[in-house]
Amino acid sequence: MGKVASIFPGEDRPRQPGNYKQGKSLVRLTEEGVHFRSIIDGSDRFFSPESVIELERKLGADIILVLDECTSPLHDYAYTKNAMERTHRWAERALAAFARLQNDSSFPNPHQRLFGIVQGGAYEDLRTESARVIGGMNFSGFAIGGSLGKSKADMYRVLDWTIPLLPELKPRHLLGIAEIEDIFAAVRRGIDTFDCAAPTRIARNGTVFVKGAPRHRINLRNARFRDDPRPIDPTCDCFTCRHHSRAYLRHLCRAGELSFYRLATIHNLRFLTRLLEEIRAAIAADRLAELEEEWKAGG
Repeated sequence: MGKVASIFPGEDRPRQPGNYKQGKSLVRLTEEGVHFRSIIDGSDRFFSPESVIELERKLGADIILVLDECTSPLHDYAYTKNAMERTHRWAERALAAFARLQNDSSFPNPHQRLFGIVQGGAYEDLRTESARVIGGMNFSGFAIGGSLGKSKADMYRVLDWTIPLLPELKPRHLLGIAEIEDIFAAVRRGIDTFDCAAPTRIARNGTVFVKGAPRHRINLRNARFRDDPRPIDPTCDCFTCRHHSRAYLRHLCRAGELSFYRLATIHNLRFLTRLLEEIRAAIAADRLAELEEEWKAGG
């Protein structure tokens, strides 16, 4: 839940021990790893810290992450602490597995970097403990994950507790964040990189990012785009904006064409990478605060 920035369950929801969800779970956690029950045939799928590293090595991503347990804002202190400590033990196993496979030339990317993940929910003592433990391990960088609280204020507090304790000369990565105001708030606190499912998730609903629109978003399903010959964003250099109009994209979306999801995602991802390009340039020019105000005024 902490990996989708727009999902906060509300301050009035009580914390609960263990698995607060109703119904039979498809997931079973053990010290060795995690078991998933297939929704197709009911078979067991097992992932350990070591098997996850091997799979990620095969995928060849530039940055890979350790297996961890992402707790919910509704988990109580005891459960969150146990999950954090297990995540720390899994991190040690993942590092050892990564080191064993480091010189294996059969994997496609010899330059992969492994990041550890700081957990601890919205509890200050757990977050600081996790930052010190994970920050003391020999990772190439560090991600902040798990439950970031029940509100944006909670999330910013978690960052304030955590970031100062991580090595300053290694990358700090924030999981599950794509709201513009949150990106600026995190960068000001020392976050370097981000990832989030939002660019693809909102694309599935017909939504694309446009600077200056309310929340910097428009929904191409709306009738007002039926005959709109403009690209999504005339200033954008992505493939979608260079080749297709809002009207055509709306047609694809309304018709349920799978190509729409790809084209909308291409634009949404490029929107965010352009934003980070602007942020890097603003930091270099010592005008980050001015850039943030410009974006606030436009959205």
